[in-house]
Amino acid sequence: MARYSIDEFIDSTGQRDLGEGTFELERDRMLEVNLDGKVWTKMGSMVAYLGNIKFTREGVMEHGIGKMLKKAVTGEGVSLTKAEGNGKLYLADDGKKVSVINLENQSIFVNGNDLLAFEESINWDIKMLKKVAGLMSGGLFNVKLEGTGMVAITTHYDPLTLKVTPENPVFTDPNATVAWSGNLKPDLKTDVSLKTFVGRGSGESLQMAFKGEGFVVIQPYEEIIYQPTA
Repeated sequence: MARYSIDEFIDSTGQRDLGEGTFELERDRMLEVNLDGKVWTKMGSMVAYLGNIKFTREGVMEHGIGKMLKKAVTGEGVSLTKAEGNGKLYLADDGKKVSVINLENQSIFVNGNDLLAFEESINWDIKMLKKVAGLMSGGLFNVKLEGTGMVAITTHYDPLTLKVTPENPVFTDPNATVAWSGNLKPDLKTDVSLKTFVGRGSGESLQMAFKGEGFVVIQPYEEIIYQPTA
């Protein structure tokens, strides 16, 4: 067990300026936002801040009626807080590991549970995978982020990125799927022949099928409990 004097503890655990830009990984599981303007964050993710920062929950009509209706369908699954001002903002989400992705006129899909923050310059929209109603508890919604700017995502433990090619499609457990490249449109596949999953009720296994050219990010953890229908 490590033992420190007060000065040694402060030196070992103190905040460090890394010069990485607006989003910095202050620790593996904590994001530092060097705020000078506005960013969008997952509601409830703020753990501390320094400076003059104002927090506002997104307005019902702030992003237009289209997103409002989608949020109603997904059960407020993507609830955002707007942070505005100048200072340092620290974000975390249940001790999950944080990764920062810098988009350069690119797009990425992120599972709604795994989106921590993104810069104001990023455009976003809520997407819902087809055929999911009644198959998974809480549904399976995701957020498409596109443009130029930083996006912070979270994973339980270390993420693994798999390349998708026309010759090598990738099949994943939806509960362990975190993100994928914006050009991919995964299909949902139910394989009733797999009977070996203990505790999965009817034995059906729901899979996401990624085909084409791109990538998919997974985590070694199933984030949503599967609930088969009666």
